[in-house]
Amino acid sequence: MHPCPAHTHALHSTVTETPVITTTGLTKVYRSRGREVTALDGVDLHVREGEVYGVIGQSGAGKSSLIRCVNLLERPTAGTVTVAGQDLTALAGRGPRAGKELRQARSRIGMVFQHFNLLSTRTVQDNVELPLEILGKSGKERSRKALELLDLVGLTDKAKSYPAQLSGGQKQRVGIARALAGDPKVLLSDEATSALDPETTRSILHLLRDLNRQLGLTVLLITHEMDVVKTVCDSAALMENGRIVESGTVTELLATPGSELAAALFPVSGEASGDDRTVLDVTFHGDAATRPVISQLSRTYNIDISILGAAMDTVAGRQVGRMRIELPGRYEDNVVPIGFLREQGLQIDIQGHAPALVKEGAK
Repeated sequence: MHPCPAHTHALHSTVTETPVITTTGLTKVYRSRGREVTALDGVDLHVREGEVYGVIGQSGAGKSSLIRCVNLLERPTAGTVTVAGQDLTALAGRGPRAGKELRQARSRIGMVFQHFNLLSTRTVQDNVELPLEILGKSGKERSRKALELLDLVGLTDKAKSYPAQLSGGQKQRVGIARALAGDPKVLLSDEATSALDPETTRSILHLLRDLNRQLGLTVLLITHEMDVVKTVCDSAALMENGRIVESGTVTELLATPGSELAAALFPVSGEASGDDRTVLDVTFHGDAATRPVISQLSRTYNIDISILGAAMDTVAGRQVGRMRIELPGRYEDNVVPIGFLREQGLQIDIQGHAPALVKEGAK
């Protein structure tokens, strides 16, 4: 696959500190039959240029409302949405000129949908050309661009096929090619892999990551699958009841005591075998992931350590692991060994103790 010529200048883009998507106090209230449902409750979101940012949460958390408000498919009840330095909410509903400016702004935001939204009576190439028709491009220009994009997503040989002749993964690749037709700076993905099998999901996620790197795209995706965050995201946010309850880079989250996202990325189980035991969740990342720290702890302090559970994987290109271990004695008896683990650069979460004790031990 080759990047489109118009995008080759961005081949070596990296994540910067410049925010490309910012929402401030974003609120969305749906009103129906005299009832009000708050889907978004004052959401503040900051997505940096060049990153893949995942928003995760259960059904009803507000994820879909958030992503639809980012490109103003849904009009926020309150708050602001800024994309690439332009306040989109300022363009909403203020006459023909503002409407035109909003359409132009939307053309710089690509959108990939869960159920593909392809036109069944159009060929694959014609589906990709549709946004270019709306933009008033000539037939020759539409054809050239569509074929470049199909090459980019690995579907050149399917240009004359119809959606019914494609697999689910191929349909989603067509949807991605169509979303790129307007040369967007931002790509929004609304549960783009949830209708696909695991192997196809991995291929689509790898494609999104390749496009992010090759084209300098900023990608905001929503999902309810933790594996999506683990596989492709630089940063993530957890949504509950219309609010973001936790956010940051994946690396930061893994190093945050008590992080729900970190625990969900690497779930481990196991309970203490008695009241006189201390159970720790130990998170390894960076160089610590390859060092025999636990065996060194056992030798240094001459203590027997029980491993209750463990998980290891690669996140954002780094090997990361989480282990639940049991130490003999109560928390107060293990302050020194716990301090030793922290000195090795490990993140330690102490199970079953009051926050005050945990915080004190973290100093």
